Amino acid sequence: MALDQSFVGRSYPPTAPYEVGREKIREFAEAIGDTNPVYVDPEAARALDHPDVIAPPTFVFAITFKAAGEQVIKDPQLGLDFSRVVHGDQKFVYTRPVRAGDRLTVTSTIDSIKSLAGNEVLSVRGEVHDENGEHVVTAHTTLVARATPAQDTPAAAQETQAAEDAR
Repeated sequence: MALDQSFVGRSYPPTAPYEVGREKIREFAEAIGDTNPVYVDPEAARALDHPDVIAPPTFVFAITFKAAGEQVIKDPQLGLDFSRVVHGDQKFVYTRPVRAGDRLTVTSTIDSIKSLAGNEVLSVRGEVHDENGEHVVTAHTTLVARATPAQDTPAAAQETQAAEDAR
């Protein structure tokens, strides 16, 4: 079933603040195998004019995807079947790095909905602001809702039916 095009441009309310902690940054950096000292050592971060440790660039994905998941993906009116969703793409545009001690909110907006080869492609923009309302980063997330067998092309539908008949 096609997603409702009237949702393009819809923005959701800002999320509750997420407090960025040093330990979360350290754990994330360790999980991705990035040993840059600015992610774990406050002195190394201050030597580069940061007030505290900073997060690796992809750290913010966890915050923005959670916001998109809790607001956009779970919006029953949108009609997105999350069991069929795969992550298609991700891009970040930073104003400044995420820092330990930041309290970040995310405002999610649906930028586009496209149908491609029976799949639904949803682009969501997450605007991340700090506790002072200043922009930190914009996250652009592309989600692909894979076609259900009923949405497949006629040839694919015939193949699916033939496979079912063979059982």
